Amino acid sequence: MKILSTLFAILLLTAAGLLAACKGPADNPRVRVTTSLGVIELELDARRAPGTVRNFMNYVERGFYNGTIFHRVIPGIIIQGGGFVTGMREKTTGVKLKNEADNGLKNLVGTLAMARTPDPHSAAAQFFINTVDNPSLDHRDKTDAGWGYAVFGKVTKGMDVVKKIEQVSTRSIGPFENVPVKDVLIDKVEILEK
Repeated sequence: MKILSTLFAILLLTAAGLLAACKGPADNPRVRVTTSLGVIELELDARRAPGTVRNFMNYVERGFYNGTIFHRVIPGIIIQGGGFVTGMREKTTGVKLKNEADNGLKNLVGTLAMARTPDPHSAAAQFFINTVDNPSLDHRDKTDAGWGYAVFGKVTKGMDVVKKIEQVSTRSIGPFENVPVKDVLIDKVEILEK
């Protein structure tokens, strides 16, 4: 009887493990970014970047990104947004994140990553979408120069919109470079139902 109950317990644990493994991507939050140039849909990687995804979703749920702009566009590298509104006025953000760039995810074309200052652990709300493979932005080691930029999701729909944003004309405004001449507005960012 004891052997049967032990076998049953092992089977239950194995089945639970298989179910958890099968869930994977279905458990990853998905969001829709509606911009003045079209819609981009993203899937976030909650397993490999849990703190970063939690932080991003907190901003989404609060409506923080609604009305912000893509304020930095560098063709052949990235489009960046989530921290400024029209007129290059910076929004107030919350706490800084522990950098999760050592999660094995790479800055490949179409991936979503956190923007930050030279301090590796300074990301808050700003994010960028890689428009090409950017291996120079990947984690190499845990030094200030080697930390890299934490990838936490990918574009699942709307890469054509990303490319459209990438092609807008840019200029310098005060200390800011690569600012679109005409604002690329993020009308809203919303959670998609599973």
